[in-house]
Amino acid sequence: MQKTGAWLFRNALEALGVRHTFGIPGVHTTEIYDELNMSNQIRPMLVTHEGGASFMADAVSRTSEQIGVLVVVPAAGLTHAMSGIGEAFLDGIPMLVVSGGVRTDTAHKYQLHDMDMQALMAPLTKKTFKVESHEAVMPTIFEAYDCAMTGEPGPVYVELPVNIQFTKGTVSEIPEPKPLILCNKPLPKANIRAAAELLRAAKQPGIFLGWGAMAARESSVSIADSLNAPVATSLQGLAAFPHDHPLHTGMGYGPAAVPAAEAAFADCDVLLAVGVRFGEIATGSFSLPVPEKIIHVDINSHALGANYSAEIAIEADARPALEALADILSNSEKRSDTNNIGSLIAQNKKDYFDEWLDHDSGDKVNPGVFFSNLDKVLNDDAIILTDDGNHTFLTAELMPIRARRHFISPTDFNCMGYCVPAAIAAKLENREKQVVGIVGDGAFLMTAMEILTAAADNLGVVYFIFSDGELSQIAQAQQVPYNRKICTVLPALKYAPFAQSVGAAYVNIATNSDVENGIKQAIDLAEQGQPVVVEVNIDYDKKTRFTKGAMKVNLDRFDFITKMRFIGRALLRKITG
Repeated sequence: MQKTGAWLFRNALEALGVRHTFGIPGVHTTEIYDELNMSNQIRPMLVTHEGGASFMADAVSRTSEQIGVLVVVPAAGLTHAMSGIGEAFLDGIPMLVVSGGVRTDTAHKYQLHDMDMQALMAPLTKKTFKVESHEAVMPTIFEAYDCAMTGEPGPVYVELPVNIQFTKGTVSEIPEPKPLILCNKPLPKANIRAAAELLRAAKQPGIFLGWGAMAARESSVSIADSLNAPVATSLQGLAAFPHDHPLHTGMGYGPAAVPAAEAAFADCDVLLAVGVRFGEIATGSFSLPVPEKIIHVDINSHALGANYSAEIAIEADARPALEALADILSNSEKRSDTNNIGSLIAQNKKDYFDEWLDHDSGDKVNPGVFFSNLDKVLNDDAIILTDDGNHTFLTAELMPIRARRHFISPTDFNCMGYCVPAAIAAKLENREKQVVGIVGDGAFLMTAMEILTAAADNLGVVYFIFSDGELSQIAQAQQVPYNRKICTVLPALKYAPFAQSVGAAYVNIATNSDVENGIKQAIDLAEQGQPVVVEVNIDYDKKTRFTKGAMKVNLDRFDFITKMRFIGRALLRKITG
């Protein structure tokens, strides 16, 4: 058979069930885009910036059963997209990154975009490929997909030279993708039995879940109920356990966590950690008071025991591992609530939320008032996205997340600009569900033009912009030790005319009295297929537990002389201005 490389590429994506690709066409991808345009299954989505395209591809993988696919030009397109690729890489999110490549059938030097793309992409991907022949196109795409999806997921890069795209070459067959095997290692049943015995013998076991535990939600609930164990999650794993379950405590459990988590885990002597890396955000800047005995379950062997040593390390996919563990524990007598954990959690949650509601926000919007009203309006299966900033931790601490995989946020790469494009892709793959983004004004400025993409496709996404005129998370971190705000005060944006210019509706929530009607109005407008920009005059005066805890931990980590220098400088500037 004689087929062009672009035809083979399109057919490979169709065989994988891909519905959307994201990018901006260029001279090295025009043949690919022409083929994608002829597909009855795949829609190539035009974006305003490749960075937005990569965040969209990331969100497809997080909120659907599809893999996010990026199709961009080499060099400039790839470098623009690197933020989203890096986010997927550090967060363990599968992504198929495809670019064109310079011609390989000529000896000419200094072609347009001529650089070593394999070297460029190696640090940000699980593996890189360069297609050398027509025969290799489909097998390479299938191998890249398999690599991206199996083991610990992540982005994989494929370079498809432009001459292979538009010329015809001989192929012996049109192959089909092989069935995915997420983890090819046998389940370590002896370690799982040992873990069950350790948990049974614990005085007060606790459970800590990350994104990797997302597919094991039912088993996690069963294990928690059997052990009467409090359950905390990482930021990325916020939706791995239902927030309305009486044993759910919140994000993290140390001094940077909400009171319910800190209190419930105070006497934890055995910790079951599943699908979570003990990274900086997950641990509140490495402040977790971990017990001596940790059972760590993760598909990535390098994550096991990292930062905190594990008594029992189980290298396995979380779902079968927790199903096996839940099965063993369900045959044991259910642990009674002798420690009154459920009551302790409920009371601490109520007290903390009341503390926010009682906070005087003056003529601004109280975060507690905002989130209590948002929770009333949204359906249980609404998809909620945040960006990177102070609003992230307000959402994590104050907004209940009930459905699996229905909260997403940039985490370990911690990249601002994620929310606006990611929400578009989440709505694209989940048109029947409400999709709301909660984004800081600084992060909004980075990728706000992508709302054009939402408007062009009639995607009713609501963006609640927490507007305070600052890069608040960093401004707060500057104010305490420096009594200064350096490069963290933002230029003003007029949101109403901006919304009109990009085809979005505009709603203003200026005070607490505007919250209920403003949220309802925004949701109603979105139901009509229009993106909505909501300017929220948020009060950031009260700090989240995460911010206060992380700041204190980092100050305490300083040696005595450095600590005194920071404190002395802060006091002096406080007095002198």
